Amino acid sequence: MSEINELCWCGSGKKHLDCHLPIEEKIEAYKAKGYEVPTRDMLKTPAQIAGIIESAKINTGVLDYVEKQIKVGMSTEQIDELVYDYTVKHGAIPAPLNFMGFPKSCCTSINEEVCHGIPDKNIILKSGDIINVDVSTIYKGYYSDASRMFMVGRVDKKKQDLVAITKECLKRGIAAAQPWNFIGDIGAAVTALARKHGYSVVREFGGHGVGVEFHEEPFVCHYGKRKTGMLLVPGMIFTIEPMINMGKRELYIDAANDWTAITMDGLPSAQWEHTVLITEDGPVSLTY
Repeated sequence: MSEINELCWCGSGKKHLDCHLPIEEKIEAYKAKGYEVPTRDMLKTPAQIAGIIESAKINTGVLDYVEKQIKVGMSTEQIDELVYDYTVKHGAIPAPLNFMGFPKSCCTSINEEVCHGIPDKNIILKSGDIINVDVSTIYKGYYSDASRMFMVGRVDKKKQDLVAITKECLKRGIAAAQPWNFIGDIGAAVTALARKHGYSVVREFGGHGVGVEFHEEPFVCHYGKRKTGMLLVPGMIFTIEPMINMGKRELYIDAANDWTAITMDGLPSAQWEHTVLITEDGPVSLTY
């Protein structure tokens, strides 16, 4: 009994009884029924959440800045320079730079490139291109992560639809990420909409926990069945980032750089990504 009257481990200043104990008891009840549940370290403390929110503000600012500048004739290297300059000007660090050997400050994936496109001075944006710019920020030790699609010049209707439906897949995935739902609910929502429009969902890549590290548990699949996968609990922070292909879901990794994923059939792919906090009242996007 004395333990529940002690201050909560999360640093909120509240008694354990009035803070995380009710959540922990609910988690244990799900675990007893055989469900996969998060470990305590997946639940962010109030101080960590505050730090991640500040990181996310800069991350959103980066994408807003790119959105104002991106245009036909710009190289993807110039986009990378915009990302780097804005990030460091705001006292932060681009998380992708030198991460596992990645050489740039962001990912720029064009048309049939699914993800992890590497900025290059020789890759020039053309009218009709769609491009995903994926940026991640470290600010005072806290990480955030988001990406947006940009349509360059005159883009045909099929690509426009792919970009719009992929954005809606993200929204549906976020809406499904309610407290005490499951990761499978996210994937089921994304897949249902993608398939309705004749698209496929990439399976090799997914969302991930983020905040204290760049990539944390859990892995967030964008396909799956409702009421399966890990339980979603208030305090969890992770990305939802569906990659939707116009054609088939199969892809390959470009042998020239060992990073860039490309659709096997050469048809376009799109992706939108937000960092999402699970609260008692529902999911909150930190990178809108």
